[in-house]
Amino acid sequence: QVQLVESGGGSVQAGGSLTLSCVASDYTYNKYCMGWFRRAPGKEREGVVAVSTDGDIPYVGDSVKGRLAIGRDSAKNTLYLKMNSLKPEDTAMYYCAADRICRDPSDFGTWGQGTQVIVSS
Repeated sequence: QVQLVESGGGSVQAGGSLTLSCVASDYTYNKYCMGWFRRAPGKEREGVVAVSTDGDIPYVGDSVKGRLAIGRDSAKNTLYLKMNSLKPEDTAMYYCAADRICRDPSDFGTWGQGTQVIVSS
């Protein structure tokens, strides 16, 4: 069973940073490509980043390129996303997602409950 639990969202001033975490079940972490997508009010899902089980990063959203760092901690079955130089347009619900095929994470088949990020100007 695919299980994903996000944490780390919150409110931050523009220019600041936030680190999001996603804890996955053993099976999910070891077998699935994982990533993040976001959804702002009134907008479609937008892929943020995807990382394979080998640590390859096949997808990074254009709007966040150069402003994020992602990593996987195998000891904790955890995926981390650190976003820097945050902008008000980064305000959205961020979802951790997983799928067997590593691609744009907005197309992934499974996701968690989400964590809210609010960036104020």
